[in-house]
Amino acid sequence: MQSYSDLSVLIIDPNPAMRGNLHNMLNQASITRIEYAVSSGTAIRQLTNKRFDVILCEYDLGSGNEDSGQDGQQLLEDLRHHKLIDRSAIFIMLTSEAVQSKVIGAAELTPTDYVLKPFTVDGLMQRIGRAVERRSVFMPVYQLIAQSKQREAIDACQEAEAANPRYASEFARLRAELSYEVGELAQAELIYQGILISRPTGWAQLGLARCQFGLERYADAVGTLERLLEANQNMMAAYDLLARSYEAMGQSQQAKKILEDAVSMSPNMVRRLRHLGEVAYGTGDITAAEKAFRQVVSKARYSEFRDPEDHVNLVRALVRKGDVNQASGVIRDMERSLRASANTEVCKHISSALLLDMTGHATEAASELSNAVTAVGMARGLSNRLRIGLVDSCLKHRLDKDAADVVMHMMNDNEKPITMEEAVSVFEKAGRHDLAQGVGEKIDNVMQELVTEAESMARQGDHRAAVATLHQALRRTPGNLKVLYAAVQAILRQLDELGWEAPLGDQAGTLIDRIRRLDSGSPALEALLTQYSGTQRKYGISTTA
Repeated sequence: MQSYSDLSVLIIDPNPAMRGNLHNMLNQASITRIEYAVSSGTAIRQLTNKRFDVILCEYDLGSGNEDSGQDGQQLLEDLRHHKLIDRSAIFIMLTSEAVQSKVIGAAELTPTDYVLKPFTVDGLMQRIGRAVERRSVFMPVYQLIAQSKQREAIDACQEAEAANPRYASEFARLRAELSYEVGELAQAELIYQGILISRPTGWAQLGLARCQFGLERYADAVGTLERLLEANQNMMAAYDLLARSYEAMGQSQQAKKILEDAVSMSPNMVRRLRHLGEVAYGTGDITAAEKAFRQVVSKARYSEFRDPEDHVNLVRALVRKGDVNQASGVIRDMERSLRASANTEVCKHISSALLLDMTGHATEAASELSNAVTAVGMARGLSNRLRIGLVDSCLKHRLDKDAADVVMHMMNDNEKPITMEEAVSVFEKAGRHDLAQGVGEKIDNVMQELVTEAESMARQGDHRAAVATLHQALRRTPGNLKVLYAAVQAILRQLDELGWEAPLGDQAGTLIDRIRRLDSGSPALEALLTQYSGTQRKYGISTTA
């Protein structure tokens, strides 16, 4: 038997006998760097601090008891979502039951492999051996991705396709995924179409649909996904994207039906259940929303990444049903079972305000909303949906300053910023044109300060910092002409001073196209085009702007 003595392995299994059996099997292949986790929580803590080459994870982490913790599927969902394992990690799911929903669930979260018990040492090591061989071929690309060199990784994938015919389609897939990640959706679409011509596969159809969705061609995405599901009804991620596509087309009832079908087939994906609850609530199906949100709270109970917003969603549904007792119980559960944090404080105050409003205590509800606004400034990672809901509640209680404070906080959030147009529309939708105008003026002032700051950086020779500052401004005001002109000029100064960088040059061209749509015929645009062409000629680049 081949030796894999250099591999490190994490065994995740609550059963000591099974851990011992796996340990002995691994030892027979000279694998001795073995550690254990007895639950999802201990696994997450270990994976937060250390990387492992191979993860062997029992599906039934609760030993048959649904109330004792996450299952392997839910754990893998957390690990993927929170990026605790990267592309190079070998994750093998172990299960003794070939139950359809479990197999579907494991497959849709793309573990490296899944193995049904009982299995022999030869069988297990064969699976590990194939995974290790594949990883060694892909490792140069994985290393570039880990260094945030996505464009170099794309080039490396293209070279590897020719050098490794056995893995050519997988390298093409990775090249398409990376093109999508860097925003080159049209290029990714072409790659997927090329793959489909030679070898129709579900993942390529799904990738094509993602590109179509990202390019806002929602009807095309729907057609691609429906054809995919006709051929492979177990491609679970297709249901999620199909639901989002129907939502984007304004067909929320159809989206809800698709999500309900997906949940019935693979019932343990927390993010899908959460999405179902949100869609159901939006369509007015409060019973379905309550059921979905209740499942989310229950299934996420043992996750290290419990989200207090799930309790808010459940309280909101119960309040709509008029169920005071159960809503109160959910709030008590939030206070008792979630660790103290600014996010929990925000959610507790919002939930309390919802309940107080329902029971006619408007003054006390307004006080809770003000407390929530205070806590928002210290919170991290709150969804825009929750914060916009808080703004709407503040406006209903005439807490205008609090509402404006939350919107400005959202504008300044580097993780989940909203654009100026989105910020203003929050107030316009509430019929508060006065506040929309005031916030718009505040945002304009902030953008002018960023432009001035970037100009100062450029004068001091810090061109990269100037460009980064204006990128921040553009995320918030993508249609602000003053920021657009300043951003292109900053990019061109950097290219002139520090040398040509193709991605940056392409970005300048993209921003100029945006300016052309917003300010065609302007003398300032003509001057900018002349400057751009001059920079291209300086480096021997053909001028097409």
